[in-house]
Amino acid sequence: MKKRLWTREELILSLNLYLKLPFGQLYHANPKIIHLAKIINRTPGAVAMRLNNFASVDPFHQNRGIKGLTGGRRQVEPIWQEFIKNKEELIFESEKLLAILEQQTIEEKFSEILAGIEDIRGENRIREVKTRVNQDVFRQIVLTNYDGKCAITGIDLPDLLVASHIIPWSQNEEERLNPENGICLSALYDRAYDKGLIGITEKYQIILSTLLKSKEKKQFYPHTFGNLIGFKLNLPQKYLPKKEFLQYHLDSVFRG
Repeated sequence: MKKRLWTREELILSLNLYLKLPFGQLYHANPKIIHLAKIINRTPGAVAMRLNNFASVDPFHQNRGIKGLTGGRRQVEPIWQEFIKNKEELIFESEKLLAILEQQTIEEKFSEILAGIEDIRGENRIREVKTRVNQDVFRQIVLTNYDGKCAITGIDLPDLLVASHIIPWSQNEEERLNPENGICLSALYDRAYDKGLIGITEKYQIILSTLLKSKEKKQFYPHTFGNLIGFKLNLPQKYLPKKEFLQYHLDSVFRG
């Protein structure tokens, strides 16, 4: 029997899942792989193989000498390049496809994060849905990258974790959904980083702003911020914070 060729839609859905899974979980018995295999009418083994094909074109794995499965490289490489060039469109397209195959609309699937848009209509509504869905997917990717733990405290309670942007969302559209532009932080340190109260050097060490240092005699300071001076981030499984992005934050956001 002639093998059924993989469609672009199936490859996009596979990339979507690849981005959300740690490298060590790209095996056929993973429930998330089984779920995708079922809705696209493929075997879990075939889906796992495609995910490992994506690993073969992922620069992170290439840089550390991991080849992945190179046999399907020609099929997955164009999809990877499309993702690199236009992350927002491809991620949103993949989530819409996934919702359809799961027999729901994208608004039904993401109803919790889309609360409050009931009165928005037309193009504004479409834009808002796309933005919120993409932000949620970015959060999933970043939290997975950090093993679901704050890079500073190790807190592993999802409700307290934020996918912090290094270059703020509003300041660079091309890098909004780049995993290298995200750090998993607990809510307090996300806010401190977003407001420039703390910075992270290219060696992944934390530095404090002069405003925070001026609070060194306050009761909260020693155990909340003072103990962070020189602390090195707990680094992620795959996508390290890009050093150029960290430097941008130090130059443009950090209140040194």
